[in-house]
Amino acid sequence: MKSGQVIFEQHLNASLEKVWKAITDQEQMKHWYFDIKAFSPEVGFEFSFVGGSEEKPYVHLCRITEIENHKRIAYSWRYEGIPGNTLVTFEIFPDEGGTRLKLTHEGLDSFPSENPDVSPENFAAGWRHIIGVSLTKFVEVERSGSPFI
Repeated sequence: MKSGQVIFEQHLNASLEKVWKAITDQEQMKHWYFDIKAFSPEVGFEFSFVGGSEEKPYVHLCRITEIENHKRIAYSWRYEGIPGNTLVTFEIFPDEGGTRLKLTHEGLDSFPSENPDVSPENFAAGWRHIIGVSLTKFVEVERSGSPFI
């Protein structure tokens, strides 16, 4: 891992199409990622969402920079009122009866080093949970009429 970069890979027991839809469909994203009010998987589309805690919310400002259907989506990731700009890339590949997802978040060293909330270690833990737990459960659990929890 380069300084200022987090890479996380996960095998998912789900089809490439199912994983692609989960990472690009606004309705599905709110079940495992963030509740994004407007999202369209097209280059130039800007979206925002609030993350963090009630005591310390962070407004995330993102802009899609690259899309290759069923292969890759990338977007800038920055925060309102905090210097720094990063890039998040989701890549998916067929992998032994399922899909391998590779997430790369780079440019983390552009954030202020005195704020632990935007440290590479914090992002590594966050992505490990978001991809390794939330997304994995979402795409691997068969949702037979019951709401996903």
